[in-house]
Order: sequence, then structure tokens, then C-alpha cells
Amino acid sequence: MAAPIAAPPANLQGAVSSIPLPRSCTSDRLWRNRDGSQYSDRKSDQPNFILGSAFLEELKRTAAYIAQPGKGILASDESNATTGKRLATVGLDNTEANRQAWRELLYSAPGLGNYISGTIMFEETLFQSTRDGVQFVDILKKQGIVPGIKVDTGLQPIDGTDGETATQGLDGLGERCRRYYAQGARFAKWRAVIKVDSEKHPSSTSILENAHGLARYAQIAQANGLVPIVEPEVTLGPGDYSIERTAYISEKVNSHVFRFLNEYNIILEGILLKPNMILPGLDVPTPPPEEVAKYTLRTMMRSVPGAVPGIHFLSGGMSEEEATLNLNALQAYGPTPWSLTFSYGRALQSSTLKIWSGKEENWKAAQERLVALARANSEAQLGKYTGPHPSPGGTRILQTLRLGGAGK
Repeated sequence: MAAPIAAPPANLQGAVSSIPLPRSCTSDRLWRNRDGSQYSDRKSDQPNFILGSAFLEELKRTAAYIAQPGKGILASDESNATTGKRLATVGLDNTEANRQAWRELLYSAPGLGNYISGTIMFEETLFQSTRDGVQFVDILKKQGIVPGIKVDTGLQPIDGTDGETATQGLDGLGERCRRYYAQGARFAKWRAVIKVDSEKHPSSTSILENAHGLARYAQIAQANGLVPIVEPEVTLGPGDYSIERTAYISEKVNSHVFRFLNEYNIILEGILLKPNMILPGLDVPTPPPEEVAKYTLRTMMRSVPGAVPGIHFLSGGMSEEEATLNLNALQAYGPTPWSLTFSYGRALQSSTLKIWSGKEENWKAAQERLVALARANSEAQLGKYTGPHPSPGGTRILQTLRLGGAGK
């Protein structure tokens, strides 16, 4: 079980709404040279600045709050195109009204804030409101849930590689972060995808390109008041590569990512990490939770500094039950320097969406399923999950990577 972290604000809604808009690109007071003197050049790509103390404390406080014991993140940042594919599985058209209704069902679920501390949103969703005209960010803050925002604009192939990808979205990121902060977001997410197999992947080109992108994004996010979720996903894919192979690659990737984060002077107490659990290829039998936990914790201990407040694992192709069981097994190896918790999307939404299916009469039952899934993972984060699971069974799935930039 994780070591204690800083206590969360007593009143999240007041604490979040009362923080002034950051002036990272308009005020010299936010930047200092390492000798304490003022740094007059405001360009955020200079290598010798550090964040001002008040700004730094806000980032650290937000990160610690999200990583608090017994809570995790609801990842609901699917793009419009991806959301449309999910809606289509229950016979719904990909319209803004249907996307809005689906997100309202999630965010307004009674009791969700007892188990969820942060929610990642897509840009469209960040600015939407309920049918009664209440902004989604206010619905979340009322439950004690910190609003977050996906800021990358999708994947593109890396020329000269065999299907490996880089993440786009650095252009104009500072301005977008300021706009997101003004709307109420207090953390951000950027996903880098690393292809793995039993032989040649990933290439050094892929690792270095994605580590650089994550670090530069984290720098811009922190400079504009947003806690960056750093997501180096060694993606679960086809093949018979072993769990040892995934562990080796994940350790290597994480090590490069943190080297770049240090090169870019990222405040580690003001970030959150969202890695994959250590799993073998899809053609290998599903390992027991104890084995997943052993390799996952070993990888994190070898490659993640203790200054990071929370490690929020992605569900990445696992079934809803498997994601909970693996998270619960991780807690047996505590205490750890960081909170070992969750940032789940499909593992919280899949059966919830099936129950709802766009029907008003199913609204309450779908919300109850979401809260039950969140509760199960909250118990797993504390190492207290005993079952039965709200959505038992299921199999691992292959996640299709969509290329093409924003909204894909």
C-alpha cells in the first residue's frame, strides 16, 4: 500500500475555482534562475528556469490530491471519432447530442466522487454542459473530482519505421493549456504509444522521439498551471512475446522518459505517471494477477523516481475484472514511494455503456454500474478488494491505433 501523501484540500470546488489564471507567459515572477535571480526571457523552451514557489505548490497540491489513497482517474477523453465507434456498438449515432448525453451520465453519477479524484476529458466535453445548463466542470468539482484534459492531437507514423508512431500536438500547446486552465482544467494528458514485439520493436528512434515529446509537453503543461499526466504506453498487442520482454522494454522506455523529464527541468512532484501494467502478448495465456503484479512493481521500482506522487495504470486492453484484480494484487507489495492506482477508460465504461444503450429508462442502472466499478477499483487500490466483480469475466482485446491527428 502506498505511503501517505499530502492531505487534499478541504473544499475542492473552492480550492480549484479560487486559483487565479496562471501568467506563465506574461509575468517574470513565475520564473527564476537557479541562483534565485529573476529570469527576464520568458520563452518556455529555455533550459535554465524553474517554477516560482506559489505556482509549484499549486501543481504539487493538485497532483497529491489526484493520487490520494482509495481513488483513481476516470479516463473519458476518447476523441469524437473513437466515441462514435463506442456508441455504434449500442446502436447510437455519433452526434454531439449523444456524446453529450453519454458524458453527462458519467459525470453526474451519484457518489462517483467517493472513488474518483480526477476525470480526463476531450476538448469538446470540457466546454459542454448538462441538459439543465450546468457546465460539466462544475458538476465534477461539486463531487470533488478534478477536471483534466487530453492535449495531444493524435498519432502519426514515424518515417523509416515499421508502423511505429509519434504523438502530435506541441504546436500551439501553450495557448491551449491557458484556455483549458481558464475553463477549469487542472491537469492534462498526453499519450505516447510504443510498439513492442519479441524481436525488433521498439526502435531507438521510437523511444527517443516519444520520450522527447512527453518531456516537452510536460514542460509546457506545468508552465501553464496544468499537472501533466505522462503516459508512455508500451501497448498490448498481438504476438507471443513474453511478460519478461514487456518488463524489459517498459523499464527501458521509462528510464528514457525520466531522463528527458530531468533534462527539461520537470518538477516530478507535480506530475503523474500513466504506464501500462506488465503483460505478455495477446497470443500468450493471460497470466495470474500475482505474476502481473510482480513484474509491474519490479519495473516501476527500477525506473520511476520516488518523487512522483502517483502511478495511475491504464487498463489497456484488459477486461474490467482483470484490471481490478491486477490492481489489487499490486498492493500486496507495499509500501511503495508512490500511490499505485488507476486511470481506467474502457474498464469503467464498457459495461456501463451497454447497460445504458441510449435509453433514458436505463440511466440510473448505468450510473449504478459505473459507481460499482469505481468502488471495486477503489477497494483494489487499497488492497481490500474481495469481489464479486460488478462485471465478471471478459477477455483481453486488441486496441486499434488510429492515425491522422486531431480527433482521430
